[in-house]
Amino acid sequence: MKGFDDKARLAHLQELVDEVLKEAAAQGASAAEVGAHSDIGLSATVRLGEPETVEHTRDNSLGITVYFGQRKGSASTSDLSSSAIRESVRAACDIARYTAEDEFAGLADPELLATEFPDLDLYHPWDLSIDEALAISKECEAAALAMDSRISNSEGATLNSEAGVGVYGNSNGFNHGYPISRHSISCSVIAKDKGDMQRDYWYSTARHYDDLEPAVAVGERAARRTLDRLGARKLQTRQAPVIFRAEVAAGLLRSFVSAIRGSALYRQATFLLDALDTQVFPEWVHIEENPYLPRGLASAPFDSEGVATRRRDLVTDGVLKSYVLGSYSARKLGLQTTGNAGGVRNLSIGMGDMDLQQLMGEMGTGLVVTELMGQGVNTITGDYSRGAAGYWVENGEVAFPVEEITVAANLRDMFRNLVAVGNDDNYTGSVRTGSWLIESMMIAGE
Repeated sequence: MKGFDDKARLAHLQELVDEVLKEAAAQGASAAEVGAHSDIGLSATVRLGEPETVEHTRDNSLGITVYFGQRKGSASTSDLSSSAIRESVRAACDIARYTAEDEFAGLADPELLATEFPDLDLYHPWDLSIDEALAISKECEAAALAMDSRISNSEGATLNSEAGVGVYGNSNGFNHGYPISRHSISCSVIAKDKGDMQRDYWYSTARHYDDLEPAVAVGERAARRTLDRLGARKLQTRQAPVIFRAEVAAGLLRSFVSAIRGSALYRQATFLLDALDTQVFPEWVHIEENPYLPRGLASAPFDSEGVATRRRDLVTDGVLKSYVLGSYSARKLGLQTTGNAGGVRNLSIGMGDMDLQQLMGEMGTGLVVTELMGQGVNTITGDYSRGAAGYWVENGEVAFPVEEITVAANLRDMFRNLVAVGNDDNYTGSVRTGSWLIESMMIAGE
């Protein structure tokens, strides 16, 4: 991207991190850690063929955490001047001096810090002018509007392009970082037919702009998804099999990760407490994390504490094999960090041989969920209840679209009663999955 020298910026941030660590030591901290970021971006939105917004962003940020023994304090700043850094360090130190001791607080164990830094192919800046960005957005929206006369309005199409550098360092001698890029194209349109109005969207995101879906394809897919919702109706309340289409099935995997996260475990606030080495999915299920996926949206050689990441299984043969831990939660649990400070990186579930159409054939009669609404996921009990929209399927074929319904069950039962995972992975995120067919759920409607 124009105006962004990644090598110079990386070197500058590493020098800055060293400066902050020295300042923390000078102010009496026994240990410290610093995260610094510098980003530049362009966003261009077109609505109904006309430019609506163009934004250039240039952001800097720095976060400092200091330790006085087992007492901890944190502060942050977007001003990277020496005076602002001194003030931020002073603020963090003042907080630490007055906080209670926490025996589990502290830096990651030095022997666990990353020592190898492979090139994961994460940096591909896009040298776009404003006119070029607007032209791509316009092409995307125009493709959606041209799909069908029932596409009556648009919420716009947007191109986003970002490039940046992040560095993490601590007083145990770790000071490393790398540049990244991220690009996306999105489109949202409205369809109207006989008084019925529906909206839907689609988007594509990638590290390299060549890996994005073509703008025309994004627009056409947004239009098809919107048109498919026309004529939606409610269902009578019933129990039935449910397919979560790939893009919403990714949320079920995220709910699973939330239930095995360290903070939920040490607070005893998860339905998967003490579930390690027990059967939580059917025997054919395999779930893994791969931080080293080239161009992966969540790839990273180390976590937000500098701990080396690694490819590993979370679930093997349906059995939970590992939790998701950072250093603090690991110490609270008497375990070792899994290198997941800052989250899970490139989660995926093994996919079967059936595409979505074949999954519907396997289901016979039931519901396909294409959209979920609300926050009705209780990680403590596993209770799951969310507003939904999608399609009713009869004899393996779509019968009609549905809306204003609720799907409900318990996540423990949903995971155990997973019948199949499709091979229709087409969701451009950091969680890879096909559609999920679940044996039975309560569908609340009229």
